[in-house]
Amino acid sequence: MSEIKKLTADVDAEEYYKNYVDFEKFSKLCIEEQEMLGYNWSYPPFDFDVDELWHSFNKLKIIAFKIDFSKEELEHTFEERELEFVLKRFERIKGRLMNDIYMLENEDSQGLFLGKCNMCMRCTREFGLPCKMPVKMRYPLEALGADVDRTVEDIFGYKILYAHDGKLPEYLIFVGGLLYDKK
Repeated sequence: MSEIKKLTADVDAEEYYKNYVDFEKFSKLCIEEQEMLGYNWSYPPFDFDVDELWHSFNKLKIIAFKIDFSKEELEHTFEERELEFVLKRFERIKGRLMNDIYMLENEDSQGLFLGKCNMCMRCTREFGLPCKMPVKMRYPLEALGADVDRTVEDIFGYKILYAHDGKLPEYLIFVGGLLYDKK
């Protein structure tokens, strides 16, 4: 069975912005992903100024959930569709894990989703309709221009790993956070 560990780090938002945020670079990657996988309200383009959002807060709490797989899970070779199903199951767990972030929010903070929003089976943005869950939808770090791979490596000492050749990675990491201490 898999084990989930919560990792957190509080950092200065301005310092993080200087060292890890490149909205132009990462927004292009998000848009390319959407062109392949479908559009999502948590990804750009946005109707707000991302730089202004970053500069509205003094602090960033980075919250990562590391899912370690058991020896049996790691030894198993999955058929392609089976592996997709297993990984989707972990993607669905993000909604439950987001509760930790929602509980930290108040009027002086903004939660950040653990990767692309998956609250709905299909995002209404694909159909040109408004978000069905604007109260729960949050923007992920990468959609706001953050280099999540470098963040995880520098701050927590882990690399982002991916499944390949029918094998699960040693672990999965979902990264979100909380911008807080509003200016």
